[in-house]
Amino acid sequence: MLVVMMKDQLLAPTAVCQTCLMADQGGQPRFHHGRLTCGRSLTNLQEGQPPQYECQMGFKIADIG
Repeated sequence: MLVVMMKDQLLAPTAVCQTCLMADQGGQPRFHHGRLTCGRSLTNLQEGQPPQYECQMGFKIADIG
């Protein structure tokens, strides 16, 4: 399950991705085979943190399972 992280909030991707040109036809981030194809993987995460990405629009996205 993907979530968009903003300061002290977690948002559903459809709340942010719906108008993004990089999103799929359903307004979801392009996430295939455990990889966000419309962004880049973030490194230097602390142990135990879920995989995180930064999308082309600059939002942080986490894969929380």
